[in-house]
Amino acid sequence: MTAPLRRVLVCEPKPHDLRFWREYGWRGEPDPVGIVREHEALCDVLAAAGAEVVFAETVVEGNPDAIYVFDPTLIADEGAVLLRPGKRVRRGEPEALGVDLAHAGVPIAGQLEEPALAEGGDLIRLDDRTLLVGLGYRTNRAGADRLAELTGLDVVTFDLPHWHGQSEVMHLLSLLSPVADDLVVAYPPLLPARLAQLLAERGIEIVAVPDEEFDSMGANALALAPRVAVVVEGNPETRHRLERAGVEVASYEGRELSKGDGGPTCLTCPLLRG
Repeated sequence: MTAPLRRVLVCEPKPHDLRFWREYGWRGEPDPVGIVREHEALCDVLAAAGAEVVFAETVVEGNPDAIYVFDPTLIADEGAVLLRPGKRVRRGEPEALGVDLAHAGVPIAGQLEEPALAEGGDLIRLDDRTLLVGLGYRTNRAGADRLAELTGLDVVTFDLPHWHGQSEVMHLLSLLSPVADDLVVAYPPLLPARLAQLLAERGIEIVAVPDEEFDSMGANALALAPRVAVVVEGNPETRHRLERAGVEVASYEGRELSKGDGGPTCLTCPLLRG
C-alpha cells in the first residue's frame, strides 16, 4: 500500500445522485459544483504524482457513496476480490465496480457471498504476506475468513471500537494509514492494543494524529510512494508531524468530498503499484 502508485481508479461524483445524501448518512448536503471541483483537484494531484487515472463508468443509480471506490473491492495479487459491504445500501457497488475493473484489465479473483461481509476501508495490506482486517459493523469474521481463503494471505484481525455506533462509519483506515513500510499515521487512543503491539514488534513508527484532527480525517492518508502522501486539507498539525517524520505531503480540499466520511484512501482504488 506504499509502493509508488502507477495506476488508480476513481469515480466522478454524479450531481443527480447527491440528493440522496441523507439516506446514505452523509454529514451534510454536498454542493454539486464544489464536489466536482474538489474531485478534479484530487485527480490532478494523482496525475502529477505519475499515476494513470482511470475513471469508473458503470452507473450505480442514486448512490452518492459510489465515489468511495476503495470499499467495494480488494485488489490482491491474483486480481480483484469483490467484497460485500456491511452498509446495505452499498451492496450493488461491487458488481458495478467489477465491470469497470474488467474493462481496465483487472481480473476478478473471487467474490464474497452471504454471510461474509467486508469493506475495503477495513482492510490494510501491511506487507507482501499480511492483511490486517478490522472487525466491526461493516466487516465480520466470515468475511475475514473468506478473504484468507481467496487471497492466501496471512489475515490478522482486530476488533474495532464501537465509537458512535452502527450508523457512523468506523473503518480500520479511519484509525491508521501506512505511508511507508516502517511508518503509519494513526490515532493512538482508538488503536486496538494488539494492533499497537504488532506495529511496535515490526518496528513501524506511528505519526500520531492529535485529538482535534481525528474527526477531520487526519489519520486518512494515501501513500503515493514511500514517504510521499496526499491528505485532506484542514489538519495542519498532522501535516506538520508527517513532514517532520520525512514525509512529502500533498493535499486537496475535501470540504464537500468528505461529507460522506471519505478521505483520499476511500476515494481511490489503486490498481497498480511498484
